Formats: sequence, structure tokens, C-alpha cells
Amino acid sequence: MMVLNPLLELLPAYETSMATSFRLSVLVPVYNERHVVAASLRRVLELEHELINSLEVIVVDDQSTDGSWEILQRLAAEDGRITLLRHHRNQGKGAAVRTAVAHATGDISIIHDADLEYNPADIPSLLVPFAKEGADAVFGSRYLSAQYRRALMHRHTLINKTLTELSNWLTDLHLTDMETCYKAINTTLLKSIPLRSHDFRFEVEIVSKLAKRRARVFEAPIRYLPRSQEEGKKIRSSDGLWALLAMLRFWLIDDLYQQDEYGSHILTELERARRFNLWMGDVLRPYVGDRVLEIGAGIGTLTNQFIPRELYVASDINPHYLHYLRSYSFGKPYLRVLKIDASNPQHFEGLEQRFDTALLINVLEHVPDEQVALRNLRQSLERGGRVIILVPQHPALHGTLDEALEHRERYTPKSLERALTSAGFRVEEMFDFNRVSVPGWWLNGKVMRRRTFSRVQLKLVNSSIPVLRRIDRIWPWGGLSLIGIGVKD
Repeated sequence: MMVLNPLLELLPAYETSMATSFRLSVLVPVYNERHVVAASLRRVLELEHELINSLEVIVVDDQSTDGSWEILQRLAAEDGRITLLRHHRNQGKGAAVRTAVAHATGDISIIHDADLEYNPADIPSLLVPFAKEGADAVFGSRYLSAQYRRALMHRHTLINKTLTELSNWLTDLHLTDMETCYKAINTTLLKSIPLRSHDFRFEVEIVSKLAKRRARVFEAPIRYLPRSQEEGKKIRSSDGLWALLAMLRFWLIDDLYQQDEYGSHILTELERARRFNLWMGDVLRPYVGDRVLEIGAGIGTLTNQFIPRELYVASDINPHYLHYLRSYSFGKPYLRVLKIDASNPQHFEGLEQRFDTALLINVLEHVPDEQVALRNLRQSLERGGRVIILVPQHPALHGTLDEALEHRERYTPKSLERALTSAGFRVEEMFDFNRVSVPGWWLNGKVMRRRTFSRVQLKLVNSSIPVLRRIDRIWPWGGLSLIGIGVKD
């Protein structure tokens, strides 16, 4: 029996490679806070802790009219760690945060209001889950138990807890303080999320999108010194109603990735079709062994169905997906995450004959040289190991959707068989999958010439999968996808 320890040592677990200190970006939206902004920023600049190896403070003045801008200019001239930006018109907190995020260079970004309600001395405690637990985000909670806690205003607290409870129902993320200002988030993750809210609805939006991105969110207790509206508090009772409407909006709409060269914003819509992915997993599971290499794992829609295994290596080339997979692998000693380009032989060095199964699902049609990719996979398999390939079928269906997804081609059974045998595999089995989606693909990609998927159509199809999968074989045409099982003899 193969001894796996050498391979486990070759592929270090994510938790063994986590940072022990961080570059911290503090994002400070400012609007008419001339009486407190200097004291607030000086408290931030005084931060020193073993978890902070560098500090930058990005201040965005949202067109203050009370003299705050002049104070900020003086502070920025005194301390080079301050990056000072200004909006030409007042836009709101969310817009100011969005501007600050674009300039953040730290490992972790945290939002700090300039009004002295929050104490920057609590920030280091929010960094601990990043260092010890591989957190993606940590929220400072005003309501978690601590050694002591100030008694807050009852009605304000009740409204906050009600909004948090409603948010929890919609996101399935159990928080105690959704509206907290202190939200510390991995900067790479934060930059990859499209932020649309200009005002306080930002708080609802970022929670919803982190939940949908399956981010690992933690909470830590913080102190809170509330001020009244007479003292300058800007949030109003109407903001509670806007927050409720924002919850509904971001629950219905999956707007989770910035547009990038990997097509993350398109692919995530497919990967969130949970019932469809469960169907695919059920079809592929009988062919999956104990030591698995998955190429193009994405956000783990198949990974989480096939683990635990003796060894499971999930890979991708999309940095956003790799970040998620590494976070997801925390506490799973059998799961390793690597950046692997199927077309790059160097990425397979050290993986020779290590696996009994290689998964290549919706990947082969993207690689420029299918033979290089297949031979790389064959090299990673032990004798008798299987490669499981799923590719788009029917060349006649190639249209605008394929162009948007950068499909090199759509396959036929003969072309996939030829690709496998040319790479040295014996074709064990070949069958089609998902006949029911063929008319929809033809309508959207050939007739309507769309380049994105209709979210309404995706939700309708996904909700109907329990029925559709039972009648899939009755349709007289081949499936939208083709599955080939190749064996290394």
C-alpha cells in the first residue's frame, strides 16, 4: 500500500503556512467630523502590536463642509502613513469605503469610522482569528460577552438586533452584530467583491456577499461608545427601512465577483446552481477513488461532495478561487490546495503516480493544447488510475455563451475518444449528461446571442432539477455535456 506521508509533506496544509503578522490597511470614511477626526486618527496611528508589521491609513473625505478637510490635510502632512483622498461631491459611507478599498495595499483591511464611537485599541483582537484560524473576515461585535460591557441604548440595540436576526435568516450566517462598523476583511477578497451601495446599506451588502462567497467569518468582542444625534450621529431611523430593502435585494441578486480575466462573475452563477451540481456529483461519484486530483476545482462545488478522502488535492488558476479553497481546507488534513495549470508540465512535478483519480470537469475545452493537459494528468495517475472528463457537447451549439466562457471547442464522442486514446488512455466508458438544458443553451447562445446567463432561468432550472433529472433520458437528443472515463493501463 502506498505511503502517503511524503506527499502530505510535499503539499503543506494551509494552516501551517498562514501569516503571523499582517500589513494592515485602515479605511476611514470622513464627513463633517472636525471636532473628533484628529483624535480618532491619532488613536489609529498609535496602534502597535506583534500582529501588525505595517500600517497604512486611507482616509476618504466625503466632501466635508465643516473644516474637516483642512484638518485632514494637516494630519496627512505630519504622517506619511496617511493616504488622503477626497470626493468632489458627498456620496455616502459606502462610496467612501469603495474608494478607500481601491487604494488599499495591506493584507487585511478594516473600516474605522472617524466619530470616536469605536476604539482602535480593539483592532489587534480582530486580527487574531486571521492568524490562528485562517479567517477571511472578522467582525467586531458590540454584543458578544466580554469582561465588561457598557449598557447601550435599549431601543437602538433592539433595532440593531432585529436587523441582524433578519440578515441571519437570509444569509444563514449567525452573527450577533451585522451593523458593526469594525469589519476586518482579507484585502484580496474584499477587492474581488463588487460593492454597489453608496450609503449605510454597504453594511448589509458586504455581509450578504461574504456569506454567498462562503467566506469564513468570525466575530470578536469590542467596546462601543455611542453618541447621540445631537452629538453628530448621522444614521437615521429611515436607514433601518433602507437596510431591510437592501437585504431583500442582495438576497435575490448574486453579484459576487468583479469582472476579471477568469470570468469569475459568469462561472459563479453556474457554480451556485446547487441542485444541478449535486446531480453532477451523483453521476460522477461511482468513478471517484481514494486519492483524487481535481483540476479546476473552482469554489469546491464538487470538492465538498467528494471529501473526505484518503487524499484530495483541489487546484485552480483563479486566485479568488484558490483563496476560497485554502480557507475551506482549514481543519481538513486530507485536503490540499495547489495552483495547477493543466497545460504546464512543471506544475505536475512531484505528483507523478500519486493519484488513482484525476477530475477534469469543464476544463479541457479551455486549455490551448488538450494533449499536453491529458498527458500531464496521465503522468500523475498510478497504473489503473482513472481520468474523469466532462466537456461541452455538440459543435453545432457553439455560440455567444461559449465565446464568453472561452470554450475552445464543443466535443463529440468521437473527438473526445480520440483525445483520450492519443494521450495513452483506454476509454472505459463514455456517456452524455444534462439533455434537458440543450434547448435553453441553443436559445440563449444561438438565437438570442446572449453572453451571460439569465439568473431567472438558472434559478428556475435549478429549482426544477429534482424532477428534470428523473426525466432527462427521455429527450431524443444528446446531452449538453459529454463525460468520458479513461484508464491508465
